[in-house]
Amino acid sequence: MNMVSLIEKKRDGGVLAPGDIAWMIEEFTAGRIPDYQMSALAMAVYFRGLDEAETLALTLAMRQSGRTLSWPAGHPPVVDKHSTGGIGDKTSLLVAPLLACDGLWVPMICGRGLGITGGTLDKLESIPGFRVGLSPEETVEQVCRLGVAMVGPTPEICPADAKLYALRDVTATVPSQSMIVASIMSKKLAAGLDRLSLDVKFGSGAFMKSRDAAQSLADGLIRVGQQLGVATAARLTPMSEPLGCAVGNALEVSECIEALHGGGPPDMVALALDLCEPVARSPRHVLAGWLADGTAWTRFQAMVAAQGGDLEAFARRPEAPVIRDCRAPHGGTLTALDAGVLGQSTIELGAGRHRTSDPIDHRVGFDHIAKIGHHLNNGDIVLRVHAASHEAAEAALVSVASALRIE
Repeated sequence: MNMVSLIEKKRDGGVLAPGDIAWMIEEFTAGRIPDYQMSALAMAVYFRGLDEAETLALTLAMRQSGRTLSWPAGHPPVVDKHSTGGIGDKTSLLVAPLLACDGLWVPMICGRGLGITGGTLDKLESIPGFRVGLSPEETVEQVCRLGVAMVGPTPEICPADAKLYALRDVTATVPSQSMIVASIMSKKLAAGLDRLSLDVKFGSGAFMKSRDAAQSLADGLIRVGQQLGVATAARLTPMSEPLGCAVGNALEVSECIEALHGGGPPDMVALALDLCEPVARSPRHVLAGWLADGTAWTRFQAMVAAQGGDLEAFARRPEAPVIRDCRAPHGGTLTALDAGVLGQSTIELGAGRHRTSDPIDHRVGFDHIAKIGHHLNNGDIVLRVHAASHEAAEAALVSVASALRIE
């Protein structure tokens, strides 16, 4: 086999055999296929797609590129939640401890920011000292002890996905349905899941722009889950405005901490509970009670401490150097606040990446974001910009002005 022939085959609409895909992923993981060739293959897949058998083969090959987690006999159900990515989408930080409170085991293998959407790992790393790179043994030990761990793909678990994930982010091939399915499901299968709850986004702030595209992706994810023995449920969620009232890594963690103390934006809390329900043992009102009474906060604190995080230092963290208000130019009802524009602006502020090597500024982003349908008076705050410089803040305000409509 050689990579050029596989690129040509997929470029011309051919079907890759399972053996071709397994060889390609093995060679890429070992560093024997250069990034530029895998980028070309990713672009061919973006345009030509993969059929059901190719998608399943890619999922299995990426899972088999590393180790998988194994659980002791008689363990409780192993469950997880995954979102396809949205603006201000931080529900994992609520779902993981909530499900652990329910006596379930939650080995959540998370991702970094991809395209305009933020990543759970980037959010967690805004907590000083938080270690996302646990070994498989450490992850299993922590889940057995606490019921939850939130970790990243390591060289030992799904290394092929980590490499391909990074390339997709910087080669405009993120919205490939087949690669999204394989990326998500390979990580979940590597975790040894019994149940999986999926949040499939659609709209301007998501990779899937239409509801039909999101439904197609959800169907693909469910098919792979069912074929491989994972009870999989999917929810379609609109992403025309940011979820919650904050976008940006540390700002979103702060909002989650508020929710874990019984507060938080109602839309974010409601979605977190929606995503728990298909895999939970307990009914919704019990889960909501664990947010209200601090039970889930206690479990979150224990997880953060176990992974080296310092929540007291997080509470004392410095703010961004420049904070500016975006105010309503006139009174009326907020009828639009384009999530896609805010997502792109967040990257420009430094909360996301243009290149895989770009550093993240955890301080920057937006908060106090008004919700669509909210009545604003002239001069009311639509949102606040947190920026590293006056120039960056001004550019963000210009972008926001193009994203909002008040009628």
